Amino acid sequence: MPDTTTQPARAKRRLRLPSFTVQVLLGLGLGVLLGWVALQIGPTASGEPNGLTTALDTIGSSFVTLLKAIVPPLVFLAIVTSIANLQQVTNAARLAWQTLLWFAITAAISVAVGIGLGLLFQPGASSTLSPEDGFEPGSSGSWLDFLNGLIPGNVLGLGAGTQVEAGADGALTATTSISFNVLQIVVVALVVGIAALRSGKAAQPFLAFNRSALAVVQKVLWWVIRLAPLGTLGLIGKAVATYGWDLLAPLGTYAAAIYVGLAIVLLVVYPVILRTNGLGVAAFFRGAWPAIQLAFVSRSSVGTLPVTQRVVERNLGVPRSYASFAVPLAATTKMDGCASIYPAISAIFVAQLFGVDLSVTDYLLIAFVSVVGSAATAGLTGAVVMLTLTLSTLGLPLAGVGLLLAIDPILDMGRTAVNVAGQALVPTVVAKREGILDLDKYASASADDLFSDEPETADEQAPVVPAQREPVAAS
Repeated sequence: MPDTTTQPARAKRRLRLPSFTVQVLLGLGLGVLLGWVALQIGPTASGEPNGLTTALDTIGSSFVTLLKAIVPPLVFLAIVTSIANLQQVTNAARLAWQTLLWFAITAAISVAVGIGLGLLFQPGASSTLSPEDGFEPGSSGSWLDFLNGLIPGNVLGLGAGTQVEAGADGALTATTSISFNVLQIVVVALVVGIAALRSGKAAQPFLAFNRSALAVVQKVLWWVIRLAPLGTLGLIGKAVATYGWDLLAPLGTYAAAIYVGLAIVLLVVYPVILRTNGLGVAAFFRGAWPAIQLAFVSRSSVGTLPVTQRVVERNLGVPRSYASFAVPLAATTKMDGCASIYPAISAIFVAQLFGVDLSVTDYLLIAFVSVVGSAATAGLTGAVVMLTLTLSTLGLPLAGVGLLLAIDPILDMGRTAVNVAGQALVPTVVAKREGILDLDKYASASADDLFSDEPETADEQAPVVPAQREPVAAS
């Protein structure tokens, strides 16, 4: 007689959903298929996007909007909590400086790769576009704008803008939108966190409330993140249906140089850094993969921040007290794709297209802007501000930016994936060098239990004390 006691368990196993990674990959594949169908249908008779394209756009943009809506409270609460937790961390100042140092090191290597590929590929010289085809972007960046952007306009780092448009009948329509500056939120959170730390016992009720609020925000956030497969479907489908594929031919060499540079940094530079610090390459990518793939489709480092922080803590073994400080900071200031490789190759492209010879000093300026000015991108979708900052520093015509905007979303997917990979890499490397990385958790990194609730253990509540440091040898 067959054993019926195991049938419910078997049925339960059969009903189990695929892992998060598989769900996102399925959404990616279905999105490509639906995007191709929408591309074949083409626009309507009036030139408007067809219904399928509109549906894909709505699904994808709604997902990114939900992610960005939760980012301001998440960044503020996480940084305030992390600063309060730093009192439990031995050598907290050293951890902070090591983090910034590795930000600069990886950015310098990335921009060197970008400059080298720009000189090798000669993208501007091989392009069939002409300078007359260019136009200046609607928004640009300058060092003064960057410095002014560091000063919060209000305690929430929020801003509002109103756009007035005239209709066909002459009627005026005003649209007001509210946005947030992540860098300003980071500045406000740092000030509030330090003030709370200095206030001693008087600030304990505030810090307790802050921790509780952070737990609630993170719970809401994971409900949103569970929609990632659906968001992936919409984002990649809209990309296939609408992005400027026709301009890939005249800009083919330029696009190839960008993606070769991204591949070198992601698959060569980062693995070398990991191996030099005694860390396994496969374990890192296995643990960080959920954040990297979400970054690719969402094109937003800040939108991916919750997943990045989750994988850095859960999969890669970085202590929460350090990760909750390093990851939000990285999401706003560390952009190896957007702020290093991309502006370097793009500046060389514009210079070659407009017949401007760059000197050694100009290449050094590109490196300086990339390493120091990467915070100007502020973790938001797109890197046009960073590119215009680079071009204006070199005195190159901003009209060259207009030539690149049509295929920018195609490039931005790869750029953001590299950004997020680097944002997970640096805290992991610093934690390893300082002896606070959970090596067992790192070695067994897996994304299968990304959404399982994990109660805070006694080890996470205890002070983080670096182990006795030993010389780091390559392995």
